[in-house]
Amino acid sequence: MNLKSLAKDTAVYGLVSIVGRFLNYLLVILYTYKIPAESGGYGIVTNLYAYTALFFALLTFGMETTLFRFANKPDADEKMVCSNALRMVGTVGVVFLAAVFLFLRPIAGAMGYEAHPEYLGIFALITAQDAFQAVMFSRLRQQRKAFRFVTLKLAFIITSILLNLFVFLLMPNIPALHDIFVRFDYGVGLIFFINLFCTTMVSFLFIPEMREITYGFDKDLAKQMLRYSWPLLLLSLVGVLNQVADKILVPYLMRGEEGMVQLGIYGACVKIAMIMSLLTQAFRYAYEPIVFADNKDRNSPSTLADGTLYFIVFTLLAFLGVMVFMPILQHFVGEGYREGLGVVPIVMMAEIFMGVYFNLSFWYKLTDQNWWGAIISAIGVAVMVAINIIFVPKIGYWACAWGGFAGYGISMLLSYFIGQKKYPIHYDLKGIGLAALLAAGVYTAHAAIVRAGAGPVLSIILGSLLILVYCGLLYLYLRRRPKAAA
Repeated sequence: MNLKSLAKDTAVYGLVSIVGRFLNYLLVILYTYKIPAESGGYGIVTNLYAYTALFFALLTFGMETTLFRFANKPDADEKMVCSNALRMVGTVGVVFLAAVFLFLRPIAGAMGYEAHPEYLGIFALITAQDAFQAVMFSRLRQQRKAFRFVTLKLAFIITSILLNLFVFLLMPNIPALHDIFVRFDYGVGLIFFINLFCTTMVSFLFIPEMREITYGFDKDLAKQMLRYSWPLLLLSLVGVLNQVADKILVPYLMRGEEGMVQLGIYGACVKIAMIMSLLTQAFRYAYEPIVFADNKDRNSPSTLADGTLYFIVFTLLAFLGVMVFMPILQHFVGEGYREGLGVVPIVMMAEIFMGVYFNLSFWYKLTDQNWWGAIISAIGVAVMVAINIIFVPKIGYWACAWGGFAGYGISMLLSYFIGQKKYPIHYDLKGIGLAALLAAGVYTAHAAIVRAGAGPVLSIILGSLLILVYCGLLYLYLRRRPKAAA
């Protein structure tokens, strides 16, 4: 595998992820400054997007990764692979939409949205389109069409930003539109309408790509793809549950308005920690297609080891950066939400564990033993759900943070130890340990500086110097370390 190609693609995909997340951070500012924490409105946003992530995993059922696997096989008909994936995902999406709209009101009542069943209808339409688009975006990644990928992503992001600014900054002051703003929970419901509009726009923008595909359906190929993808479906489901189960459970575990208030505070503060998922996503977009393309390369194990080391080094750097610059970053959420900032380091470490777990997961993907991933992730999600059920009624959103930390941590460790028996890879444990110890030392020293009464400016300056020490020592190590064994 060409690490220069990995770095180049990571930079391209990372750029759109960074820009997108940064602009979404601006939306968090908008939402948390305009939607009072005590209203629970942002809790509604957090809750419904959690359901969307869960059903997105169901509707895609692993076809993103399956497309990479089958399109890169010798003598593969790439267009037929893509056509099969689109047809299967599209059919499931249509069935899903029919079921939701047929039982819309009963479902809305069971979920606590009887006053606004249209919210669920909107999210069903969004999720079905997102699932179809996921296959198309995977096709672009498989073809290394990074520019087209970025263009479509930015089209969604920029349109969404502009419409949200209009709704929350201008709409309340326009008499003819004020009643609509109030009707939909003072703009909360309009967030969902905006998402539907932008998603539909991207679907239309994909028309040129869909015309290039040879439409057909190969039943034998479909059976092979489904055999490969069903363990990925289980893996994806439990993986998503690790990320969103807490946001789904909180309203049920803390009945009444308080549940949505707590969820809103947690959901807003977690956004600050999402730089980890940003880095993981950017890395995955570039890493996954290259690994599958080169899975016969005899140097693949050493490359996987290098990728894991560099991922850990740079995500720990991002963790330290967020902690040091928290006096600035805290203003990304409204004042009423800042009581939840204490969960940020916990959630960020959970995201690092998740990212490492993703890097470790290639051993079962490359050996077609995806069911191991489902088992490992299921154990992790069971731990996370148990912690939430037991402790959310007692300590609120803090249980959500620690549940994710424990769930991802256990999944990461299980994947490592089982993987070393099934597909041994000589990870640079010395380098990983050094990075972890240095990061822990910097974090502890900076926390001591803050506790000693240093003001925001001084704590940022001293913290930045500590980060430079972290970078310098690891740079020296990485320059001098021997190549990973194959």
